[in-house]
Amino acid sequence: MRHPRLGCSTITFRRLDLDRALGTIAELGFREVDLGSLPAVCEHVPLRLDGRSRSRVVTAVRNSGLAVRSINADIGDLNRPATRAELDAARVHLDSLLALATDVRATAVVLPNGALAHDPVETLGADLDRVADRLVEAAGAASTYGVELWTESLHVHRLCCTAERALALAARLEGSTVRHVIDFSHVVAAGADLAETIDALGRGIAHVHLRDATPGDINLSIGRGVVDFAQGLIALQRNAFDGHLTLELETHDVDDADRASAAAAAADTIEPLLNLDSVST
Repeated sequence: MRHPRLGCSTITFRRLDLDRALGTIAELGFREVDLGSLPAVCEHVPLRLDGRSRSRVVTAVRNSGLAVRSINADIGDLNRPATRAELDAARVHLDSLLALATDVRATAVVLPNGALAHDPVETLGADLDRVADRLVEAAGAASTYGVELWTESLHVHRLCCTAERALALAARLEGSTVRHVIDFSHVVAAGADLAETIDALGRGIAHVHLRDATPGDINLSIGRGVVDFAQGLIALQRNAFDGHLTLELETHDVDDADRASAAAAAADTIEPLLNLDSVST
């Protein structure tokens, strides 16, 4: 079995149906998964999550024997002004995700930091205020289900595409229950210093995504970029991080037929580093 703190996202096997993706992850020895529910990326959790589709997801997860750490989802562009009808629809979507999270005993639902665009809809400050307000509202809804609400604060394709913007959002979320997912590949692709970004988010980090990157490119297999995973893990240890880490290998340098072996190789690289006492500081 793989290290108990190291999971694998179904996004790694996004071209497989959910049952096959979960089966492959289980066969590789992982004990837990993140479930993908992202438009045009991974819809293992359907975007239209009615009772029937929710039941199918629950059955697939239970049959796999895997635990679920989080559901990585998108309920709309949180920085865009929305009509009452749009807000109501987003709340219904969130409620269905939270109900599913309860059914599969997921720790959290993860929402993005804004739209898949760098330019603000209004001003950067106004957009960040709106994202923060909607994340805090979502966290309030999550708490009624006993589920945590996390956000991927830095994403090179979204509104918070730099460490500066991610930290500005984090500052607006201080004092709330919203916590942060840090993806090593997005930090490096954004040109930020990984250890400094981890230190800045500090104990607000709830979860970690792992993939390799070079500046401007987040879609590399572990070992093919410039991410210093050992130093990132040292920084997490320095900040008393006690959460879990997930291989989210949405890579463009591996054929689909080779994804299972690439995921195994990635785990083989990361697992020795999770014995943090053995990593020189």
